[in-house]
Amino acid sequence: MVIRPQKTKFQIKVIENLDALTIWAINPWRKYSFTLVLFLIGYFFGSSIGLISDVLALMDPIAALISLIFIECLISLRRILSSDKTKRIYVLFTDFLRYGLYYGFFTEAIKLL
Repeated sequence: MVIRPQKTKFQIKVIENLDALTIWAINPWRKYSFTLVLFLIGYFFGSSIGLISDVLALMDPIAALISLIFIECLISLRRILSSDKTKRIYVLFTDFLRYGLYYGFFTEAIKLL
């Protein structure tokens, strides 16, 4: 017999907020503006991680490991979300965050050449 854990108030509030975000993003302009914001946030973090690790020159392997773990978490989250048809918007959001990270890493790599 499997016992399901009790849902806490925090879990319920997070689910309510994600559902409200889905309803809010039905409008295409809102959805695309939010994806653009997520892309720019990903770009900011990607370029920041690359810049910080380049300046210190001691944390290159650690920064690469952290970046790789974060990107792999986004990929596994995408795989989980893509199985449900109602959560397509979350797949779009995780994809654009990941694309921003890739673009930030790419521009930092071009700067180093």
